[in-house]
Amino acid sequence: MDILTSIQAQIDAVRLPLYAVSVSAVRSPDTPLLLLLHWHGFRPEAQRERAGRPRRAAVPGTALQLNSRWHTLEEIEGAMLDAAWQLGAWDLERSVRRGCGEVGASAQEAHECRQAFGDNPLAPGSEAHLVVEAPDRDELMQAAARRGYVRWLFRPVRAGLWRAIAEDDTLNAEGGRTPPCPVMPRQVGEPGRAPQVYRLGRVRRLVLPGLPPS
Repeated sequence: MDILTSIQAQIDAVRLPLYAVSVSAVRSPDTPLLLLLHWHGFRPEAQRERAGRPRRAAVPGTALQLNSRWHTLEEIEGAMLDAAWQLGAWDLERSVRRGCGEVGASAQEAHECRQAFGDNPLAPGSEAHLVVEAPDRDELMQAAARRGYVRWLFRPVRAGLWRAIAEDDTLNAEGGRTPPCPVMPRQVGEPGRAPQVYRLGRVRRLVLPGLPPS
């Protein structure tokens, strides 16, 4: 499975720094994946304020449906580790969630499920926050509410917002890393509140308070 190519194609097309990348999958083999790209940038709105200055709004995120075939969640995790590694992310976070339609599920769980599949809980029915190329997104969200889902999230340094503040000795001059990723995916267990975090970066230098890095 190759998720990095889809991310890179959007980076080349949008030409804005990325804030974060996430992939959400229903816990059912061979269902489509939802890739969400969150951009850092603003654009002028059509309406203008009284002072004559154009109002500015955040650039919408991108939602892409990935129809790659998969049999285990670890296959997706391996592809996300590879993408996070090559794009210079400090870590990759995996969250396993039960279906929010289960008895006893909280409103917070429903909120998180809608966010994971690109919905805006504050403006139901509006897609102003996204540019969507995911025809099955609503069906995926409903399936996740029934069966549960897994979400992976990382914040890239290469082509990302974090390049200017990255403290990571594993990065090259462009903020990325050379493949292959040395971190292997772990078995995806049962739903839980605590995420699994894969640490990818490291700092070898000694940094003391009040002194420049050695």
